[in-house]
Amino acid sequence: MRPSTLTHDAFLARFGPVYEESPWVAEGVWPAVARGELDDLPALAAAMREAVDAAPHDAQLALIRAHPQLAVASNMAEASVKEQRGAGLDRCSPDELADFQRLNLDYLARFGHPFIIAVTGLTRGDILRAFAERLDNDPAAEFATAIAQIHRIAGFRLAALFASE
Repeated sequence: MRPSTLTHDAFLARFGPVYEESPWVAEGVWPAVARGELDDLPALAAAMREAVDAAPHDAQLALIRAHPQLAVASNMAEASVKEQRGAGLDRCSPDELADFQRLNLDYLARFGHPFIIAVTGLTRGDILRAFAERLDNDPAAEFATAIAQIHRIAGFRLAALFASE
């Protein structure tokens, strides 16, 4: 599948969800897609990444805040549900669930946005350790880490979309 063969609406429907609840990312790369410049996975991933990195701080913060909290969020996007399920976050023990709830609250209070990590390939223990370690980061470093993790998540999602063709 080549993205340039899609209509504008079909492209947004397919690639708009790659960056959680932020179709502006796909919209921003549409002109290059329409010209046939982003028909392969690496090119499209790089362009979407650049669109996010070039966005104003407020747009990046909104993107971070669009992500669900881990293990306790309801009303998640379908991709997030699958990703969290794949990491076993739907099967937390009562103690693990309590840890996630506490860490979510502590993290949100410290940074003003949810903890973001690409859970693909990680265990619940891996995620809990990263969560606890990153609470010590300064806000600027954690903001940058959250954006980097969002790019990883988007990379996994894009790869899955290209592989499904």
